[in-house]
Amino acid sequence: MTGVSGNELPDHHGSHQELLWSGDHVKSRRIDAIIVPTARPPAYLDAAAGLACELGCTLVTLHSKQWTTAAKAAQRLPKSVDLIAIDVPDPALLRLPRFLTSQWAAHKIFPRQPSRPPTDLSAKRNLGIVLSRLLAWSRVLFLDDDITELNPADVLRAGGLLDTHNAVGLHVCGFHDHSVVCHAYRDAGGSQEAFIGGGALAVHVQRSTSFFPEIYNDDWFFLLDGDKGIQPVAVTGQVKQYPYDPFRNPERARAEEFGDVLAEGIYWLLDQHLSITDADQAHWARFLDKRRQFIDRVLAMVADSDDLDSAQKAMRTAALKGSLGRLALITPQLCVNYLLAWRSDRQEWQRYVEELPVGLDLERALAWLSSDGAPPLNWQPRRSRYLTAKPPALREPAAGELSGPQFVAEPALASHPRRTSEHVGMLVD
Repeated sequence: MTGVSGNELPDHHGSHQELLWSGDHVKSRRIDAIIVPTARPPAYLDAAAGLACELGCTLVTLHSKQWTTAAKAAQRLPKSVDLIAIDVPDPALLRLPRFLTSQWAAHKIFPRQPSRPPTDLSAKRNLGIVLSRLLAWSRVLFLDDDITELNPADVLRAGGLLDTHNAVGLHVCGFHDHSVVCHAYRDAGGSQEAFIGGGALAVHVQRSTSFFPEIYNDDWFFLLDGDKGIQPVAVTGQVKQYPYDPFRNPERARAEEFGDVLAEGIYWLLDQHLSITDADQAHWARFLDKRRQFIDRVLAMVADSDDLDSAQKAMRTAALKGSLGRLALITPQLCVNYLLAWRSDRQEWQRYVEELPVGLDLERALAWLSSDGAPPLNWQPRRSRYLTAKPPALREPAAGELSGPQFVAEPALASHPRRTSEHVGMLVD
C-alpha cells in the first residue's frame, strides 16, 4: 500500500491514497466490456470506442438527456465497434431496487433550496452492473464520457489486478477529479490528491456486491465494504479528464455538499484505521465542525492568493459560500440516518443481485431490465456476440414519446512515467 501523504490538516485530509494497493509485476487480463454512462453528444464516445476496438471487447453506452441517443451513437461510432447502445428512461421504469437512500437526494431533503436537476448517473452505473451479471460478464471497465487518453495496457493491467481486488481505478490526472470545495483548495495552493472513482474504474462485478447510491460521491460509497471499511481496491495507470469550470454556477457546490460531507467523513475514519461503525452522532458533530473550519480556511486562502485574479476569486468565493449555506442545513442526525438507509439498501442490493438470472442472451437480458408494465428499452446492438436474433431497425423516439423505452429491433501493478498532453477545449459540465 502507498505511504501516508504529508498533506493532512487538522480539519481536512488532502489524500486517501493509503487506502489503495499499489505495486508492480501484475498480470494482464482482458475485460469483457467497457460501460459508458453518457449525456453528452456521441463525439465524446470516440475515445471509449477506440479503446474497445483495441481491446476486442464490447462497448455498452447508456444514453439519456437531450444531447444523445442510442441511434446517434450507432450512427457516429465505427462499424468495427462491438456496440450495445441503450437509451435509459426514467429510473422508475427500470427493474432496479427502490433504494431508501434515493429519498435522501439533495433535491428531496432540501426541497426549498435551489437545486441542480437530479442526475441518473448512479442508476446507469447500477444498470451496467445488472446487465453485466445477466450476460455473465466478470470484468468490466466503467468510463465517464469525459475521460480521454486511454491506454489499453493500463486497462489490461487493471483487469489483472481484479484477480485479487474488487475494483481498480485508473488515476485521473491533468484536470483532477475533485469536488468544488477541493478544486478551490487546490487552486489556492492547498495540497490535494485525487482519489479513484467511477469515472475510470474496473470492477469485478461477480465478486463485488456494492451499488451506486443516488448521491454525489456515489463511487466512494460503491468502494465501501459495508461496515468493514473499504473493499480490496487498487490503482494503476492513468487517464485524463476533459477540463470544465467547477465554479460556473454556485449551485454545483451546494448540490455536492451533502455527498462530500458524508464521503469525506467516512474516509476520515478509514484513514485512521477506524470503522464505519464509528460514524456515530458524536463523530458527525465533530466532523461537521471540521468541515466548516476547512471551508472557512479555503475562503481565506482564496482571498489571499496571488495566483487568482479578482474575477476568479469572486467565483470561488461564491461557490464556497454556497457550500457553507448547504452545510448549515446538514445535521449529525441527518448523516446518521443516511448511513442507516445506506446499510439497508446495501443488504437489499445483495439480495437482489443474488437472485438475478445469469447467462441470458442479449435480447432477454435487455427485456429483463424494464420494470413490470414499462415499455421495453430502446437499444441498438451491432456485431454483438451476445445477440441471437437480428432486431428491427432502430428509430428515434417520436415527438412526445419517452426518450428511451421504445424497443426497435493480480498481486501488484506496474509503475509508469506520467504522460502529458495539451488540455482539450474547456468542457461545460
